[in-house]
Amino acid sequence: MIDLLHTHTGIETNNIQTIITLIEEGNTIPFIARYRKEATWWATDEQLRLFEKHYMYQKNLAEKKETILASLLQKEVLTDELTQAIHNATTLAELDDIYRPFKDKKNTRATKALAKWLEPLATLLRKTQLSQKEFLQKAEEYIKDTWDIKTSVATAQEALQWAQDICAERCSDDAWFRSYLKQHADTHTTLTTKEWKEYDPQWVYTIYAAYTKPFHTIPSHAYLAIARAEKEKQLSVWLAFDELHAHKYIYTNILSWHPLVNKSIPENTSTEYLRDACLDALKRLIFPSLERELRSAKKERADEQAIQVFGQNIQELLLSPPVRWKTILWFDPAYRTWCKLAVINPQWAVLDYGVIYPTKPQEDTLKSEKFLLARIKTYKIDLIVIGNGTWSRESEVFIADMIQNNTLTCKYMIASEAWASVYSASELAQQEYPNLDVTIRWAVNIAQRIQDPLATYVKIDPKSLWVWQYQHDVDQNLLKDMLHKKIEDTVNRVWTDINTASPALLQHIAWLTKKTAENIVAHRTQAWIFTKRSDIKKVAWLGPKSFEQCAWFLRIHDSKDPLDRTGIHPESYKTTYEFLSKEFNIDKKNLTLPYVIQLKEPIETYAERYDIWEQTLLDICAELARPWLDPRESFDENQRKSHVLSLEDLTIWLAVQWIVRNIVDFGVFVDIWLKNDAFIHTSELADWYVSSPFSVVHIWQSVNAKVIKIDIERKRVSLSTKHSLKITRNPQSSDNATHAHTASRPAQKTPHKQNLQPTPHNDTSSHTMSSNITFS
Repeated sequence: MIDLLHTHTGIETNNIQTIITLIEEGNTIPFIARYRKEATWWATDEQLRLFEKHYMYQKNLAEKKETILASLLQKEVLTDELTQAIHNATTLAELDDIYRPFKDKKNTRATKALAKWLEPLATLLRKTQLSQKEFLQKAEEYIKDTWDIKTSVATAQEALQWAQDICAERCSDDAWFRSYLKQHADTHTTLTTKEWKEYDPQWVYTIYAAYTKPFHTIPSHAYLAIARAEKEKQLSVWLAFDELHAHKYIYTNILSWHPLVNKSIPENTSTEYLRDACLDALKRLIFPSLERELRSAKKERADEQAIQVFGQNIQELLLSPPVRWKTILWFDPAYRTWCKLAVINPQWAVLDYGVIYPTKPQEDTLKSEKFLLARIKTYKIDLIVIGNGTWSRESEVFIADMIQNNTLTCKYMIASEAWASVYSASELAQQEYPNLDVTIRWAVNIAQRIQDPLATYVKIDPKSLWVWQYQHDVDQNLLKDMLHKKIEDTVNRVWTDINTASPALLQHIAWLTKKTAENIVAHRTQAWIFTKRSDIKKVAWLGPKSFEQCAWFLRIHDSKDPLDRTGIHPESYKTTYEFLSKEFNIDKKNLTLPYVIQLKEPIETYAERYDIWEQTLLDICAELARPWLDPRESFDENQRKSHVLSLEDLTIWLAVQWIVRNIVDFGVFVDIWLKNDAFIHTSELADWYVSSPFSVVHIWQSVNAKVIKIDIERKRVSLSTKHSLKITRNPQSSDNATHAHTASRPAQKTPHKQNLQPTPHNDTSSHTMSSNITFS
């Protein structure tokens, strides 16, 4: 098992047993990745998740081997050869093939033949070569005219047919034959599609109609599309096998007395009966079974790859930078109805809400502006957030004019309204805001999402976060498991204030469950707040192991113990204070954070002196110097071209700075500030070959992309970042609100086209990223 885990994960064999021990002891992956770095040789949470996956697979494989060996021993069919084959099996599929002949089968043609006591005749057919006349004479010996139809055999021809059925199943159950055909089929099978009788010519996946391609070369996203088409009865799908190659194996191995393919079987011999049985096994049993196995394996691989992409998108979404310590006014634009407003303070409290009518048909801009100015002054609004829904551009003009005409200091930005309806109508939203209308809960959710995306997104079912095209076509259990792990890793990467975090956020902390999260909230409600980390032990159903696993991820800003405000684990408190006291004459009372430590000796000396791992000591020094560091980056949102109000405003070769909204295997979806996103195919991402879009871009990155195709009828836009690839990787900013737009009025729609110049093809000056990575 250790050798296989090393092969699959690349982790050194001397560290594998340590990781297995940590997992078996019940330690969570976030805890191991954060506090057992040297034991795992600095493995990341992604590497540990991969290790855990392969470890559980090998563990299940070992358990299944023991079960099969016990079953074969009980049936008294276990041989040394079988035992060795079972021990050498490296996959569950290989193990199934070995055990297949000994499984208790249901009502098959072969089992019916065995019930008629025709096993000896089948053995005679497989192991001898007689003339057809002699064999039929032997078959007459098995004619039985009994009252039970299950055991009676009427004629020699019927006995022959039943014997052939037994031989066909024996051929189908041959593990070596199936393994040989499966290996060959992996690279020599063709998938073909055909329009179903209910085929819709307007169907979105018309490119897969009348589609023929080698099965192993079909991309995962293409196979998922084909599988969906088959499910929706748009296409019929089948696999074409290399039958000639299978026939050759039969002739050269099963019919071993005829080793050459071009050598015909002697006529009028029983070998012809055996050949027919083997060909029947191929057509009726093996090929259909192989098709199911190959398609199932392909679907499983496609699911895993697609879910991995979905997980990366979710993680990028959860790590969206927050806008902290700002009072936000949410402006929900609308046409013909009222525009909804909500004021949210930095502590997420709803200060005020209401409606105004600045847009058509009322167009009551004076009263609307007066209403807004009063709220901005009263609540000292820092940021106005405008939804990107209907009439968003007109609302932006209204807000920009108001800010400019009244020389206000607040800024504004446009935010996506996606997924707000999922939360606002949920049971959780009703519990949190029972006195607010569903439309106001919508506004509150988006405003809070700007302040802290992570804490807001965890309240939404991950499967409802539509950041990937085929999320409803993949294995839902696998998807749910992966999403839980991705969210757990992401939430635990960012520290959480135990005195303000919601139950929805707390339940994703290492080792905590929904029940313990609710108990934490109930405890702090009754006892007011947690004053020190050790108070966590007082929470109902939260024992010593839970405290050990979750302690670092829960911080207390107002604790009397400075270390409670850092990521230093309580298990290291004693060593930390001993280190600070003896080396720097600092104790708990006079420790002020942040505190930068200047080491006078090599780190190994201190680690040996205080009996602590070097990496742990380095982490302690880092936490003391940056106790409130948030790994989420603040970034400047690109300066949007406000004149792009419709598809008609776009021109070929127009180059604009836009934001990556979503990433899939075959490309990138980009927010172009219209209803539909534009698309950049993988082949248009760079001047070099891009195997995965994730190697070039990330969600929320700013890309300088040119328009290369506009389809007005289908409302589709294609972009390219070739020749002018410039990607901004969330540069660090001292002002968390700097990604808001400045208060200048957007350009008007009419005159903009004459001022736009296409980006020249020979522009090679922008192949850089702000994170000092240069594309060469």
